[in-house]
Amino acid sequence: MTIWRRALVALSLLSAAGAALAIDYRSVSVPAAILFDAPSLQGKKLYLIKAQTPVEVVVKLDGWFKVRDAEGTLAWIESRSIGERRTLVVTASKAEVRQSDKPESPVLAELEKWVAVDFIESASPGWAKVRHRDGATGFIRSTQVWGL
Repeated sequence: MTIWRRALVALSLLSAAGAALAIDYRSVSVPAAILFDAPSLQGKKLYLIKAQTPVEVVVKLDGWFKVRDAEGTLAWIESRSIGERRTLVVTASKAEVRQSDKPESPVLAELEKWVAVDFIESASPGWAKVRHRDGATGFIRSTQVWGL
């Protein structure tokens, strides 16, 4: 009986740790934001990041987020430049938005690399429901985008 209790405790701790490690993706909400090497306006300016670009929030400090972009670069951004809206960015050379979350479904749009789309919801495994700025709504393979 002791072994089962230990196993149950270990399993519940792993479940709690998984929930605590949920990835926090957000998007840039201003036309352009500066990324810094430190959480300070006096830090070195690294580069600009445009609106709707998804980032992964890695660390939160007072007024600042340390974020990772689709290329894996880590930098600091003022938290006021980040919104709750979620977008995805195409990382494949070409991505297809399909009518349904099936590979044989008709293609609604083809998107070039670095195009941003609004994330609507998760779909069946390996797919996400998205909306392009022109209004096309459909499903994209999760392997063709970053921000999930």
